[in-house]
Amino acid sequence: MRALFLAVLFAAALPLAAQAQPQPDSLVTRCADLRALVQREGAAVISTGPNLYDRYVTNAGACMSQRSEPAWVPSADVKQCLVGQRCRERRYKYRN
Repeated sequence: MRALFLAVLFAAALPLAAQAQPQPDSLVTRCADLRALVQREGAAVISTGPNLYDRYVTNAGACMSQRSEPAWVPSADVKQCLVGQRCRERRYKYRN
């Protein structure tokens, strides 16, 4: 009986470890704090509005096979806050 209780307890606690971490909301966070978060973590997912979010990185090395471009988000104290870079698909130019 005790083994069954422990198994149920473990199974109930397992999904708690897999829950998503809360995303900082850029609209209520200062620009300097958002920039520091991306610099400290190397990459961060930041919410920019209801159901809107993106991943911001410190450098192009975090973009794997993608390219990076400067990323600005609205913050609590600035309309356009440069938080770091955003990964985007590469654009290829084909010659005919």
